[in-house]
Amino acid sequence: MNRQIIKPFLSLLLASAVFSCKDDDDAPFTPIGGGGGTPVDSTTLDDGPVDFSKLQDTYGHLASPGLTAQWTHYNVHDPAYWVDENFVYCYNTDVAFGHDIRPGIQIRRSINLVEWEFVGWAFPGLPTKGANFIRQNGGEPFNSLWAPYIIKIGSEYRLYYSLSSPTPRLSVIGLAVSSSPKGPFLERDLVVTSRANGAIQTNAIDPTIVVAENGSHWMYYGSAWDGIYKLELNPVTGLARLNEDKGVRVAQRAFTGGTVNGNIEGPEIIYNPEFDKYYLFIAYDWLETKYNVRVGRSDNANGPFYDILGNNMNEEKDDKPMIVAPYRFQGHGGWQGVSHPGVFKKDDHFYIGHQGRPGVNRYFMVMHVRQLFWTPDGWPLVSCQRFATEAETPVEKAELVGNWEQITFSYEVVPGYANEQTSPGFSDSETIALEPGGTLSGASTGAWTYASPWLTLQYGNGTTATLRVERGRDWENEVTSTLLFTGLNNQQVTVWGKKVQ
Repeated sequence: MNRQIIKPFLSLLLASAVFSCKDDDDAPFTPIGGGGGTPVDSTTLDDGPVDFSKLQDTYGHLASPGLTAQWTHYNVHDPAYWVDENFVYCYNTDVAFGHDIRPGIQIRRSINLVEWEFVGWAFPGLPTKGANFIRQNGGEPFNSLWAPYIIKIGSEYRLYYSLSSPTPRLSVIGLAVSSSPKGPFLERDLVVTSRANGAIQTNAIDPTIVVAENGSHWMYYGSAWDGIYKLELNPVTGLARLNEDKGVRVAQRAFTGGTVNGNIEGPEIIYNPEFDKYYLFIAYDWLETKYNVRVGRSDNANGPFYDILGNNMNEEKDDKPMIVAPYRFQGHGGWQGVSHPGVFKKDDHFYIGHQGRPGVNRYFMVMHVRQLFWTPDGWPLVSCQRFATEAETPVEKAELVGNWEQITFSYEVVPGYANEQTSPGFSDSETIALEPGGTLSGASTGAWTYASPWLTLQYGNGTTATLRVERGRDWENEVTSTLLFTGLNNQQVTVWGKKVQ
């Protein structure tokens, strides 16, 4: 049965704040929309101390197109990352708080993952082949590019872009290439397309790519409609291995009363050699409110993928675990819209980046970068706080004694999209205390034990949580250093915490 899902038009919200070619040769395209955007070569970054006073939750005074040099980690949506010898680069959707901006995919870079500088745009406008495909099929492209992905194959940087239109599901994923992560990028061709027709297919946006151990290349992509798809690529060209191939579905959402439980989009796939597993991270729900991250894994780069309960992600079920979701610590407005993940590895540490929308105004888009840890049996855990250049040093048992704010993720199914999912459904913190004698008091009672770096909480209701302890910054209270934990309870629900004064 064709259970297609119609998704509201993403770019309308963001703005308010024939697949075939004659040949495969790289060719420059005619700019549409104007602009310059030649990437800069000099850098303002250094390895000195971070001035956290500049890293506020909102940034209305810096959001205009004339202040791009000051955007740093602001105006970031759908980030994708590339790590080279000197910098971590971030590429993201064309969007700005309260302003229309020129298209071209924004490029940023960082040394320490906290301070970012705006480099420029990947393109001087809309890529010609992508825009022409939409026009040739009766539509008009949005004047913005969405959800890029970057990968280096040999000496070639391959930048995949998403271009859509107001015509439902009339979209393309295209490829441009460069010899530098800064560009300039030259358009090669279209990788996969979707049309406003009766075909069973997902929407051709939101690409991510993994190279398998056997050398095959796989793209995962899609938003709403028929879920997340996989598509095999030609390793030499970076395009679809078979012309006109759309791929096949690998993940979808559950339905309630015939209505989908919410959007599914923004996949990200990585390989972790420690566990010899491929991990598929997926964005669930509406991007301004309930946006959250789910994850499954596979022994193979082309799936199938299974969640932590052993469910195939291609079944009509909502998968666990949910590892990032809207949250609110005490004395702060909270963060919502925390998804469309970009996952990367730097200096043998994994990180996850995503947009964060402050609860005080959901139209601001701030880049969050968090450490990603792993359970002993190979499931990812996300830090409850943004990375702040802290060093990983052992935590002694005596340091854990004291008051903590604990968040146990909750989730309410709200079928639909923007019109239905108007509330972020924050998971709020509660105060607990780890007592010197190994007891747990406050909002939760029970007992605790510690074998570095793993803290075990045994609650009075019979639930047990295994939590990874780290040092980090308390961003909500502007405390330079405290203790944090992240983990799962025995119901596969994420539990976060931070020690407070």
